[in-house]
Amino acid sequence: MHEEIVRMFDLTGKVALITGGAVHLGYDMSCILAGAGCSVAITSRSISRAQESAKKLNEKYGAEVLPLELDQTDPVKVAEVVKKAQEWKGHIDILVNNVGGGSGKGVCHLFERSPDDISKLIELNLTGVLYCCREAGKIMAKQQSGKIINIASMAGIVGRDRRMYERNNMAGQPIDYAAAKAGVIGMTRDLAGLLSPMGINVNAISPGGFNRDLPEGFVRDYSDRTPLGRMGRDGVDIKGAVLFLASPASDYVTGHNLVVDGGFSIWQ
Repeated sequence: MHEEIVRMFDLTGKVALITGGAVHLGYDMSCILAGAGCSVAITSRSISRAQESAKKLNEKYGAEVLPLELDQTDPVKVAEVVKKAQEWKGHIDILVNNVGGGSGKGVCHLFERSPDDISKLIELNLTGVLYCCREAGKIMAKQQSGKIINIASMAGIVGRDRRMYERNNMAGQPIDYAAAKAGVIGMTRDLAGLLSPMGINVNAISPGGFNRDLPEGFVRDYSDRTPLGRMGRDGVDIKGAVLFLASPASDYVTGHNLVVDGGFSIWQ
C-alpha cells in the first residue's frame, strides 16, 4: 500500500475515548481505531465488561486500553471520566459518543409509554451525549485540535413503518428514540459551528438496522426495504465510517451526518 494512503488513515499516537466501547458497534469502533494505532479508553456501565473488552483489544491489536465505568446521564460522572481519559496520556484526540439505546424496550407505543421512560431515553441518548461533547470539547479547545463523532441513527432522519414490527410481534421503536437521535444530528451540526473554528471537527454517523439475533421475518422484511438487500453486519459495516471520520482523511469534513444504512432511508 502506498505511504500516502497509510498516512491518511494512520492514528498512531492518538488517544480515542469511545463511550459504550465494550460491546456491539462500540466494540467494532474500538477495534478499528485500535488497529489504526490509537490508544483507546472505553466505557461501559459495567466496569467488568469494559475490562473484559479491554483485554481482548490489547491481545488482538497490542493497543493500550483504559477501561472506565460510566453512567453518562450523570454530568458529574461524565466530567470525572473524561478527566481520567485525558490524564491517562495527557490528551484526547478523538471522542466517539456511542452510548445510547432503549429502542424497542418496554412499552413503546406513544399512547401507552410512561413519561418516565420517555425522559430516561432522551436523557441517555441526547442529554448524555451533550455532556460528553461539553467535557471533551473543553480539552480539545485547549489543544486546538480534535475529532468528535456522535453516533445518531437512521431513526433521526426517516419515519418508520411500524407494521414491519407488528407483523413480527416486536415492540417497535418509541417516538422519543427518533426525537433523541434527530436531536443528536441537530446538535452535531450546531456544535460543528461552535467548535470547528477551534480546530475541532464534529460529525455524526447514523447507522441503520444491524442484524443481532432478530426474528427471521423482520430481517426478511427489513432487507426487502433496503436497496442493498440486507441489514448491517456487526464486525464489518461500521468500521470504515468511524475510521474515516477519526482520521486525517476527513480533515476537511465537519458538521456532516454520514448515513450507514444500506440505503434504507432513501428508498421509502
